Amino acid sequence: VQLQASGGGLVQAGGSLSLSCVASARINVRYMGWFRQAPGKERDFVAIIRWNGGHTFYTDSVKGRFTISKDNAKNTVYLQMNSLKPEDTAVYYCAAGEGVISSQLQNPRAYGYWGQGTQVTVSS
Repeated sequence: VQLQASGGGLVQAGGSLSLSCVASARINVRYMGWFRQAPGKERDFVAIIRWNGGHTFYTDSVKGRFTISKDNAKNTVYLQMNSLKPEDTAVYYCAAGEGVISSQLQNPRAYGYWGQGTQVTVSS
C-alpha cells in the first residue's frame, strides 16, 4: 500500500490549506492521519482518525484550527487547516497503521505506512 499526499503550499498567517492523502489500494488499518516535521526537528504528531468509527485525536496546538476527516470509499484522509500560524510550517506526512494502540497514537514508529510528505509554509 502506498500513500500519496497532496495539497501543501504557501499561505499567509490566518489562511487555510487542505491536505489529502490517498491510499493506493483498499486498506485495512486501525488509524490514519498526519504528522509534521519542521527543519531540524523530530517528526511530530498532528492528528489521527480511526478508520472504522471515525474517532479523532489532535495535538493540543492544532485543536480548534485543524479538522481531520476521511472517506473510506475513496481510501482518503483529509486535513483541513484553518487559522494557520507560522509555527505550522513543516513538511506534512500522512501515515497509516494497522496495529496502533491508543497509548501509541502520537508515536511515529507505531505507523507502518507513510506518504512522501507535502510542504506547508505559513508566512507572517
